[in-house]
Amino acid sequence: MNDIRIIDGGITAPRGFSAWGLRAGIKPGKTNRDMAMIYTEQKADLAGVFTKNLVKAAPVKWDKNIVAAGGKAGAVVVNTGFANACTGEQGDKDCRATATLAASLLGLEPGEILLGSTGVIGGRLPMDKIEEGVKALVPELKNGPEADALAAEAIMTTDTRPKKYALEFELGGKTCRMGGMCKGSGMIHPNLGTMLCYITTDAAVERALLQEILAQIADETFNMISVDGDTSTNDTVLIMANGMAGNGPLSEKDHGVFRAALYEMLKFLSMRIAEDGEGATKLFEVTVNHAADRESARTLAKSVVTSSLTKAAIYGRDANWGRILCAMGYSGAEFDPDAVDIVFESANGRLTIVENGIAADYSEDTAKEILSADKVTALIDVHDGDARATAWGCDLTHEYVSINADYRS
Repeated sequence: MNDIRIIDGGITAPRGFSAWGLRAGIKPGKTNRDMAMIYTEQKADLAGVFTKNLVKAAPVKWDKNIVAAGGKAGAVVVNTGFANACTGEQGDKDCRATATLAASLLGLEPGEILLGSTGVIGGRLPMDKIEEGVKALVPELKNGPEADALAAEAIMTTDTRPKKYALEFELGGKTCRMGGMCKGSGMIHPNLGTMLCYITTDAAVERALLQEILAQIADETFNMISVDGDTSTNDTVLIMANGMAGNGPLSEKDHGVFRAALYEMLKFLSMRIAEDGEGATKLFEVTVNHAADRESARTLAKSVVTSSLTKAAIYGRDANWGRILCAMGYSGAEFDPDAVDIVFESANGRLTIVENGIAADYSEDTAKEILSADKVTALIDVHDGDARATAWGCDLTHEYVSINADYRS
């Protein structure tokens, strides 16, 4: 982080980007903002990663085609309330109609408009509301704190708070910025992409390199979080680079700085999603050290963080370490159970609970105090190599069931 500075703001922090969020009235009976738009005054190079769920929403297919064709990005239109998934040919037509309208108002081509939808699967978009929302968003587009906040709020569904971030860094002697926003709280178990996430930067980055870096870092961050084990039909991560910072081709050093900035951005947003899991009371972080290889470390960490029994124990502040070893054992990764050490760590302290695969001499009261913090980390050492991986999740609470039992109402 020495070359990267955290700054105030979000999606409009980089030069040339503007945004807004408002209520279009997409879902009857609700009062929340439900549509957002991002615009770049200079068309941007584009990269994206998307859900690997075979059931893909219409906007995912729309965006994926634009990215695959090497297209430029001029704007993004996002709606909440309905996912426009499992809507057949009509869903595709609704995507084209939305993009065509936005393009006509912004002086762009429909293929330069990206789309995002989130909400209930199976319901058609209320196109009269969508069209009025697009018309209302265009004249409101601006940059600054209000635009960042309203756009981030307008893409929320069951999220309890907006998620945004902004960074500043140097490339080739030029000051560059990166902004981001995302939404996600339930149906979180990404596979190549996650929820809805939009990243903007005024850095100039060649498109193929942008795609390569995004795919790598999404795999290290978003693909290492889980709330409930469900991979969405709408998972999307898009990054737009409009080059308005004026930097030249990336040197080896610049490449490292840009990669570090994007990693910091996606890691921050990933953790905000995990800690805001539906009904969650705490962020649960799992780090596996000294694994035989990277894939083993990733598999072990993700298995623990997704274990319903472990997540319930974290909620109950119960140091039930047997559930952790059990989750490791069925993960499919090879390790020696008799060599495992486990430590719980939080702002309230640090405690070894397992040594060489058996219970350490620890205080249950001390363990409960450590597990009472807002963020709890399980440090797992398998003593089998040099590989390391971290996964993020949350506790499993009664409220998760309540939220999802009446999601459509």
